[in-house]
Amino acid sequence: MGISLLRAAGYRRMPWKNGGGETTEIAVFPSHAGLSDFGWRVSMAKVAGDGPFSIFPEIDRTLCVLEGNGIELSIAGKGVVRLDPASEPLAFPADVAINARLTDGAITDLNVMTRRGVASHRVSRIDIDGAIEWQAAGAPTLVFCQYGTLELEADGERADLSALDCALVEAPPAVPLRLPGNARCFVVEILYG
Repeated sequence: MGISLLRAAGYRRMPWKNGGGETTEIAVFPSHAGLSDFGWRVSMAKVAGDGPFSIFPEIDRTLCVLEGNGIELSIAGKGVVRLDPASEPLAFPADVAINARLTDGAITDLNVMTRRGVASHRVSRIDIDGAIEWQAAGAPTLVFCQYGTLELEADGERADLSALDCALVEAPPAVPLRLPGNARCFVVEILYG
């Protein structure tokens, strides 16, 4: 199966596609892919001002607000959607016009993107107080620890995660992932086929 621990200190920083800010890349496939040729990508960004989102042709995207008071997205074909840290992850196409307006100061968000025809994805926010089990359907599955600490146990392997760390489970385990801890995490399942 294989668990790779991705520490926050090792994430790669790069400019946004539209040059309006900076993104912190948590994981990408293929591993050295750029913004125009990835199959899937997980990243964080600090949004400090209003403006348009970058357009990514043939990409589906999910956005989660990690910190800050919120953001309003005007999404072509969907209208205006308000997101804050209590909101469920929002999925939308990344190849339509999107304009962002901060509701009260900067935010930090989590982005998941997959290329249509290559993969799709599912993002779940989970608050853990004790332990839960999660049957992963994706291959790979990523567990991103927003805050707190948690352990990830799967098929006899274990990884300890602190705030902003991520674990990459290469193949779906035969048994559910066990997640003991006290944390908020996001489980990202990459689905092929």
